[in-house]
Amino acid sequence: MFIFSVAATRRPAISICSRLVTTMSKYFEEFEIVPDVIDKQPPALVKVEYPCGVSVNIGKELTPTQVKDQPTVKWDADNSTYYTLCMTDPDAPSRKEPKYREWHHWLVTNIPGDEVSKGDVLSDYIGSGPPPNTGLHRYVFLVYKQPEKLSFSEKRLTNRSDKGRGNFSIKKFAEKYNLGSPIAGNMYQAAYDDYVPTLYKQLKE
Repeated sequence: MFIFSVAATRRPAISICSRLVTTMSKYFEEFEIVPDVIDKQPPALVKVEYPCGVSVNIGKELTPTQVKDQPTVKWDADNSTYYTLCMTDPDAPSRKEPKYREWHHWLVTNIPGDEVSKGDVLSDYIGSGPPPNTGLHRYVFLVYKQPEKLSFSEKRLTNRSDKGRGNFSIKKFAEKYNLGSPIAGNMYQAAYDDYVPTLYKQLKE
């Protein structure tokens, strides 16, 4: 967990930012988000909190039950700017054999500031559903700053089907729309639990 005390002087604030960047770099490299998903770590942290009360901290293990509902996501945003938010799993169906890398769980574009509910949903939120006996999966949140409000050609995906989710690349998506590198990120890990069959049933409806 990251807990920072910000003093009202310039030097501590600079020191805090420096430590945050160092921490992000350490964990995104330790969990191999760099280079499996992106080329370099984001400079800031995305705050992610689930309705059950759990927060995402880099590398923390959560359960599919805890993350089944769409979370609240916040970052240091400019209210006059549009953003793209993605949640993606590079470990489908497993980290050892990621033949469906990436399987994206959530994709929202044209978000004004950090008001995710006002963005254009390309892919509805789906919680974690690691198959049995596939170990821990990495679930990565990334935020990109858009150059302007954009039109996206991707098919809209609901949370009642898994079609169109696999073999996604947030890096290629960002390149396609000139989004540059992510400005903020976070990630957690999850393994199979008893909620997963319920999610699979939902995705077949």
